[in-house]
Amino acid sequence: MAASQRSRKVADRIKVVVAELLEGKIKDPRLGFVTITDVRITGDLQHASIFYTVLGDIDDRESTAAALESAKGVIRSTVGREIGVRVTPTVEFFSDAIPETAAHMEKLLAETAAQDAAIAAAAAGAKFAGEENPYKPAREQRNDFDAR
Repeated sequence: MAASQRSRKVADRIKVVVAELLEGKIKDPRLGFVTITDVRITGDLQHASIFYTVLGDIDDRESTAAALESAKGVIRSTVGREIGVRVTPTVEFFSDAIPETAAHMEKLLAETAAQDAAIAAAAAGAKFAGEENPYKPAREQRNDFDAR
């Protein structure tokens, strides 16, 4: 079912509020370079799923996940104050798989390009198994019929 216009607007607003909050007010040293990539909210505006990416290695991602989990209450209360809905949605953070998916796609594209280059190199020195043009030209066919 498609999301309503209101839930899309609330999700966009939550995305902005959380990004500004992480940039300015949350002073946790475990918090790495975080980017909020998407927010999905249920149709009744009761639960918000916040997707994020972290620049860095696996240790940075784990420490950032712990920092977000510990700051969840502050983030939820600020979201409730800023978006102005009757019931403040619960928030849940999910690490977004965009960087891993992009790296996997880049790897697959590089492998495909290498295979294409190998096929092109093999085809460069290839010769036809029979004649270059196995079909008779139209004029020769006409002469064959005239001779009968």
